[in-house]
Amino acid sequence: MRKNRVLEKLRQGKAALVTTVTPYASPKLTEMIGLLDFDCVWIDMEHQDYSYDQLFDMALGCRSSGCEPMARIRKGDYWTYSRPFEAGATGIMVPHCRSGAEAEQIVRYSRFHPLGMRGIDGVEVSADYGLAPTGEYMAHANHETFVCVQIEDREAVDDVDAIAAVAGVDILFVGPADLSQSYGIPLQTHDPLIQRAIERVANAAAKHGKAWGLPVGSAEVGERYYEMGARFLACGAAIIMLQQGWKRIRSDFDALLQR
Repeated sequence: MRKNRVLEKLRQGKAALVTTVTPYASPKLTEMIGLLDFDCVWIDMEHQDYSYDQLFDMALGCRSSGCEPMARIRKGDYWTYSRPFEAGATGIMVPHCRSGAEAEQIVRYSRFHPLGMRGIDGVEVSADYGLAPTGEYMAHANHETFVCVQIEDREAVDDVDAIAAVAGVDILFVGPADLSQSYGIPLQTHDPLIQRAIERVANAAAKHGKAWGLPVGSAEVGERYYEMGARFLACGAAIIMLQQGWKRIRSDFDALLQR
């Protein structure tokens, strides 16, 4: 069993940098991301059709290079919260958490006693395939895995203080695009209405000693939110970086070939 790099940084007040391999299912990419010194790989099972076998492989890539695999889950029955952990994820992101009551249910499904009632297996990769004593593994899982809930609905902002107060929730993560849609101004993420909502999330996180974060397109964009206390910063996606890289190469060669 191993310490969680993301939690270790957040507990020290440091920032954790997250990036994603979307839409590719490559353990080679997740391993390389760790070698490049990112803290976490966001594996998006909400919007992509990744299987648990693919999650397992990508999580192994993360483990080999020392970064943390975080699965954004598909909300459903209780097992949709615990199964990603059993497949090797060391954190989960839950989309559209709308209330304190829902946050409590998420923790119930995601944490072992005394925080929750997650089903006990004890032979998965994070339990060293059953080599770790089950009681020790359960305590370790409660302390060294993280639960990140997404604040991306107006009703979630209205109840954000109750969400942040729930023991077992580690990170509040703003989804600006869906949040703007919920407020009736789709994609206007820099509108003062959305910025005030983000400030409410930041204030609730600070009040209850929780980390918070959001996607940032660049360090320049991230600076403002970092100054507001954001420490879980998502930056970059494989598909965007590949497109940008190939566009730049194509443009450079177009300029050459037109001489």
